[in-house]
Amino acid sequence: MSDHLEESQRERYSRHLVLPDVGEEGQLRLLNASVLVVGAGGLGSPALLYLAAAGMGKIGIIDHDVVSISNLQRQIIHSMGSLGDNKASSAAMRIVDLNEDIAVEVIEKKLTSENAINIIQDYDIIVDGTDNFDSRYLIGDACEALGKPWVFGSIHRFDGQVSAFNVDGGPNYRDLFPEPPPPELAPNCEEAGVLGVLPGIVGTIQATEVIKIILGIGEILSGKLLTIDALTMEMRSLAFSSDPRRVRATSVTAPDPVGFHEISPVEYVKRIEGGWMPFLLDVRSADEEQIASIDGTALRIRHLSVPNRMSEIPTEEDVVIYCRTGGRSAAVARFLSESGWPDGSVYNLSGGIHEWSDTIDSEIAKY
Repeated sequence: MSDHLEESQRERYSRHLVLPDVGEEGQLRLLNASVLVVGAGGLGSPALLYLAAAGMGKIGIIDHDVVSISNLQRQIIHSMGSLGDNKASSAAMRIVDLNEDIAVEVIEKKLTSENAINIIQDYDIIVDGTDNFDSRYLIGDACEALGKPWVFGSIHRFDGQVSAFNVDGGPNYRDLFPEPPPPELAPNCEEAGVLGVLPGIVGTIQATEVIKIILGIGEILSGKLLTIDALTMEMRSLAFSSDPRRVRATSVTAPDPVGFHEISPVEYVKRIEGGWMPFLLDVRSADEEQIASIDGTALRIRHLSVPNRMSEIPTEEDVVIYCRTGGRSAAVARFLSESGWPDGSVYNLSGGIHEWSDTIDSEIAKY
């Protein structure tokens, strides 16, 4: 436990020491804090580098994977010389080389339900650098049980998300995402691709949130989901709570056995003419949207991106979902209904664009 700064530390952290909200007291807080980074990949790389540079006293790194050449497009903590090495060990060597002040614990194993509590309990705060829903629910549940704050990050193609959970009793991961998506809506980076610089943006923001939580400064992303669109450089902060409407609705038994309703294009138009104003969601690709689209579409989110962008879909309105022939939209409708959207509010447009062309408007191209 450090109670003063050495002369070499005063020089190293001099830019922190002159900050009014950090100073010597704040730097000592950082030096006495401990952080566990789960995953030394795309998100973990920038988070680890900046946390080490900031003088985080103890950093734990857990990762069972080894470095491959395909990782180097985004996992900047590793190098060609690290190929074949365990990622946790490779990352540890890099951050110790960056800052010898820090203590590093290398955990060359996978975080599991059997070891999560024992590993996480030794750290003040956790950083999620994983790329799958199972790990996030595991981290979230373990942190909630232990009363530990954790900083979430996710990336998908050109989109990123960041939030801070379980901060001073604040909302947790299941408050935002009550249930994991089905496998067909949960692609990883290998399947979906990711812009190489995007994890650098997201991981750096995660490190920023960690430092703010330890120092007790600024506004933490607790109860807020920061969404990042790298193509437009638009960032949005979406609020949620530990008692959102979507969570409350999960305890109600739905009358529909599959949890959502099918609606034909003919019935949809009839109800629209009667004054119904649902939220029309297109879950096709951007290329498909250029071929044909239904008037009144409120938003397009490719079906594989829905789990990462579901906060953009309203829970206070009826939602009608469509795709080319109704298959992808049905998967999304089922996912939303199982994620707590109110009973009777989610509809799949049966037959999609094809049935719309057959029964409503033949000028809508079938492809």
